[in-house]
Amino acid sequence: MAQQNNGQVLLEIKGLKVAYGGIQAVKGASLEVRQGELVSLIGANGAGKTTTLKAVTGLQPVADGDVVYLGRSIKGQGAWDLAKQGLVMVPEGRGTFTRMTITENLQMGAFVRKDKEIDADIEKVFGIFPRLKERRDQLAGTMSGGEQQMLAMGRALMARPKVLLLDEPSMGLSPIMVDKIFEVVNDIHRQGVTILLVEQNASRALAIANRGYVMESGEITMTGEGRMLLDDPKVRAAYLGE
Repeated sequence: MAQQNNGQVLLEIKGLKVAYGGIQAVKGASLEVRQGELVSLIGANGAGKTTTLKAVTGLQPVADGDVVYLGRSIKGQGAWDLAKQGLVMVPEGRGTFTRMTITENLQMGAFVRKDKEIDADIEKVFGIFPRLKERRDQLAGTMSGGEQQMLAMGRALMARPKVLLLDEPSMGLSPIMVDKIFEVVNDIHRQGVTILLVEQNASRALAIANRGYVMESGEITMTGEGRMLLDDPKVRAAYLGE
């Protein structure tokens, strides 16, 4: 795990409230992600974690509070504009273009770019995910769930994110593939990518995190260094079955 980072705050969520109809899904949540950090947001299914990410990326309206990215409010901006600014999300469920090849999916990840280094970055992604390179001309829809998760992560990296948002990357995967995904998340972080990781798998998420936040019923109830939360009896009782 990387050391505690005291860098610039890249992403800050301030008193965020999000509602679905009359139901308050997020109730004044606040958190921050500093440059170079891997921050994990953990909580049970339905705690409001995915809703928080959707609000950050403009996919869900913000009822109150603010989202600040690179020192400016981005509340209400669309995912397309945010991707161009380097705030990129890998959604729950992966969202690959199933009738496109792996290579074409990666090219779509660079759609907001105008530079001449896209092919070189595709090769870098293939270096991170050798399995994708072996199948570069295969249709994404014919791949396993784990392979599609790798592709979704690789596609997000093609946008050269300043902050990478990962929503439940291990969900529905086999234990071996879960190991691989967390290994890759850790490797991407070590290469200097700032990450906000939303996960139900609390033990794995906190083990690689600089800092963590615990969300319960739409509220942040605990925060601290990843290892500290991992060792906390309340966290272990609630999320690790101890």
